[in-house]
Amino acid sequence: MTVNELEALLEGSAETPSLEFKAAMNWDKNGLTKDILAMANVQDGGTIVIGVADGTFDRQGLTADQIATYNIDTMKDQVAPFADPFVDFRVSFPHDGGDRMYVVIEIMPFSEVPVICARDGQDVHQGIIYYRSSDKRPQSARVATSHDMRDILERAIVRRRAKLVQIGLIASDAIADALDAELGGL
Repeated sequence: MTVNELEALLEGSAETPSLEFKAAMNWDKNGLTKDILAMANVQDGGTIVIGVADGTFDRQGLTADQIATYNIDTMKDQVAPFADPFVDFRVSFPHDGGDRMYVVIEIMPFSEVPVICARDGQDVHQGIIYYRSSDKRPQSARVATSHDMRDILERAIVRRRAKLVQIGLIASDAIADALDAELGGL
């Protein structure tokens, strides 16, 4: 992530369903797993910026010692037991225009089926789908409304269909239309 991309995120100083700010902290699976699971179930995934004060959105940045705790392999190993299927994410360490360092965790959206919490933890519970609703204040929480569940399921159906077309188990729309035309309405 570039300085300009980070500045664009920090300028708005508002959390959204796909953007979460966290105060300066060491890596803590207990404090971040629910957010990572929830953002994997959002339309385009999400971003967590570590080093911005909660509520006030004051830029804090992180120390070199704090940044050193964000080892991608350790992070993925610690989040993996909680996610079914796995959650894909990457970590970067950009600095802002004032040379303060941050940790940015970019979470990819689920590829075919929603991510379900696979086991109990400090702030997560087995069998729950976590999500960041756009209907209320953005926060990572269990799916609580039929609207949110429908949104997740509709995206899963679209992604699963695309996968089946890709591997040839169902015909693409263009091929299906051509076959229908060839059959002449039979």
